[in-house]
Amino acid sequence: MLTWLRVLSDWIWQDRLWFPAGLGWANLKDRDGQVFAKGSDLWVIFPIAVCFLIIRQIFERTVAVQLASLLRVREKPRVRAAPNTTLESYFCNASKFPSQSSVEELTKQSACSVRQVQRWFRRRRNQERPSQIKKFREACWRFTFYVLAFIAGLGALIDKPWFYDMEEMWNGFPTLPLLPSQYWYYMIELGFYISLLFSVATDVKRKDFKEQIVHHVATILLISFSWLVNYIRAGTLIMLVHDASDYLLESAKMFNYAGWRKTCNYIFILFAAVFILTRLVILPFWIIHTTWVYPLTLYPPFFGFYFFNGLLFVLQCLHIFWAGLILRMAIKFLPGNVCIPKPNHYRVVSWTEIEPSPDQMFFFVLKNSRVKNT
Repeated sequence: MLTWLRVLSDWIWQDRLWFPAGLGWANLKDRDGQVFAKGSDLWVIFPIAVCFLIIRQIFERTVAVQLASLLRVREKPRVRAAPNTTLESYFCNASKFPSQSSVEELTKQSACSVRQVQRWFRRRRNQERPSQIKKFREACWRFTFYVLAFIAGLGALIDKPWFYDMEEMWNGFPTLPLLPSQYWYYMIELGFYISLLFSVATDVKRKDFKEQIVHHVATILLISFSWLVNYIRAGTLIMLVHDASDYLLESAKMFNYAGWRKTCNYIFILFAAVFILTRLVILPFWIIHTTWVYPLTLYPPFFGFYFFNGLLFVLQCLHIFWAGLILRMAIKFLPGNVCIPKPNHYRVVSWTEIEPSPDQMFFFVLKNSRVKNT
């Protein structure tokens, strides 16, 4: 068994898969005082992720709660569903949205009227919705991380030649010495995304849950792979582009939960502009162009080249999907646009459940709701 695993490992990590012809893992061995990225370095992301989870709990219970109080985030009173074992059993084991035939059957079993059963399920569903405070705390935590990560990433890259001339990211590849700023930027970003995977079950559940998981996994694979094969210069630029807009969305959500509608709408429009610029212009036409087209002028294509750009393609597809949703909402917030809801139809009315970041977004749908022109 061990022999088979060793053979499989040797095949997976063979030089010709991950490096251009004539180059390989031997080129990434430390020498002459130069340190290079190693796969063993990535083990540190797991304790970092645990630290993030602990820091998050402390932050949300202290700083975020105090800020919520300062901004006067208020909870709307909720009427609790009356105890009913029959309806509770159906709610937990069958469906939270019973069909008309199921409602009629439940009226016989629970000795309630149709209207009472429908009201009970509406109130019971409302009990499980996350509170405004919980959503504010989560947005506050993510805003804090994203803004600090963006500032740190900008500080780590602002004086680097590949920040201005992206072809420089391939100058000397793969023997590119590791800088301390690159090490910590990578480990902290990876640790944060791992912590998001750990906490996804307890975070506010969103409509784009599957896209969210795909985004997290693709991002972790992309960052980890770029570390292993020393695509670090490209990786830091990609992370910076992603961090450039995420904090704007989280800050807009915070103001929305606090009731500052106009402020959050203006910030959301700014977020939409930055998102389009960074994710649909800079990333594909500068960074991906430099990782897809320029390397072919230096080396023949190899599997690692396709794998890295394939992950970027997955992320870019998600960006296009989310950009369409963002633009639809941003247009509604422009001055002079008034949204008149159609009665008795489901309406897309809120962007606060959009989650990009990473980059994960969707529209929260409410029935028979009225859109306010704020």
